[in-house]
Amino acid sequence: MTDSASAAAATEVQTIPTRDPSTGQCDGQLVVVPKAEVDRIAQGLRAAQSDWAARDVGERCQALLALADALERHREPMAEALLRDTGRWNESLIEVDSTVGALRRWAADAPALLQAPEPATSSIGFLHSRQNLVPYPLVGVISPWNFPLLLSLIDAIPALAAGCAVLCKPSEVTSRFASVLDQVMAQVPALQPVFAVVTGDGRTGEAVIGAVDTICFTGSVRTGRRVGEACAARFIPCSLELGGKDPALVLADADPVRSARAIAWGGFVNGGQSCMSIERVYVDAKIAEPFIAALVEQANALKLTHPDPREGQIGPIISDAQIAIVREQLADAKARGARALAGGELVEHGGTWCPPTVLVDVDESMAIASEESFATILPVMVVANEEEAIARANDSIFGLSAAVFSGDTEHAVRVGARLHAGGVSINDACLTGMIHTAEKQSFKQSGLGGSRMGSASIRRFVRSQAVLVNAGVDDPWWFPPAQR
Repeated sequence: MTDSASAAAATEVQTIPTRDPSTGQCDGQLVVVPKAEVDRIAQGLRAAQSDWAARDVGERCQALLALADALERHREPMAEALLRDTGRWNESLIEVDSTVGALRRWAADAPALLQAPEPATSSIGFLHSRQNLVPYPLVGVISPWNFPLLLSLIDAIPALAAGCAVLCKPSEVTSRFASVLDQVMAQVPALQPVFAVVTGDGRTGEAVIGAVDTICFTGSVRTGRRVGEACAARFIPCSLELGGKDPALVLADADPVRSARAIAWGGFVNGGQSCMSIERVYVDAKIAEPFIAALVEQANALKLTHPDPREGQIGPIISDAQIAIVREQLADAKARGARALAGGELVEHGGTWCPPTVLVDVDESMAIASEESFATILPVMVVANEEEAIARANDSIFGLSAAVFSGDTEHAVRVGARLHAGGVSINDACLTGMIHTAEKQSFKQSGLGGSRMGSASIRRFVRSQAVLVNAGVDDPWWFPPAQR
């Protein structure tokens, strides 16, 4: 359920304007749910969670399948809402379908993953132990603006399967989808008492952190640091997936044209607004010329999604704040000698687009090669050999993902193992978002906590409880029996 409506009934309703990324115009007001309302909602979720957790995991997974069915029935209206949030159509359809897939995958996998281990005997014969998995009562999810639906539910789904209640606050930049999600949830009565969305800005987010038992946050390093500090002050765990500046290494024996195709996709898909996007390229000098030529050709072949969002590949920059960052990084790079072989200037069509951009004569002293851009920009740096590529790729505060291209797959795997990144794609890009079976953690300032990918990610939402059983024998270490 979405509780913005009930918040709107309050005496004084605070709102913030919403901006359409395609037009750049304010098109509405978003309710900022206040702390008192967040606390009231959290209390209701807590009250319902014990009954939810007491249900058989198979019953909880049936509710997830019902949610998948309901979301499929709302595919078009949800995609329309996401279009208004992000200015993207094709990616919005993919986002809905991916979320449905995640619901079905967790519904299939969770029963086995949440099965308690068999009782274990101890080295002391009359003692044995059992292990319980106890869900956190209330999980908070604070999600970003680049994939509003998917990243609001990517952690919520396994948390619900584990028996938790979930309180979600999506980004204030992209919260229009929440009203459609409310309609979808209304078709799954079993989930309504244990799932809620609250809208608002940082004030609402702070209230969520203050009301829950663990937090999953996806967003910037700056905000993630504040979230982590707030969680530490409350002694609650947090799972943070933050920014990245993912490198791609193109080794001397790589196919330059194939590598360029993969890297163009990895850097430009979703308008570059994915944390796993390729954001810098190190190419061996021996193949730099054909690689750069092929990359420029790929960039120039892509079209903006204007005026029809259903046509083209490159959507607008979603966040108004990000536009300023991208513009500043481009100006700084060019002022310091970088050359744009493709793109290089933001385009205004009401909203703001970044045409696919390939930059050369770049180095890490420029923000565009060292700080997160979240745009369709690929700075290409030519290196003398793979040792230089590895050293420069690792010389970063980020460690989210990376990619290695080589004609020798096993050699690329060995190079990948030397990279300080939580996920490495070999002869491809951004595979960490496509393959759900491989666990990955964020290195360095790209995050904190357990993997959100792979089957182990569901363990973030349960605590291990040891039950230690005496079969009825008087312990030899007890005090002697009292004399009567």
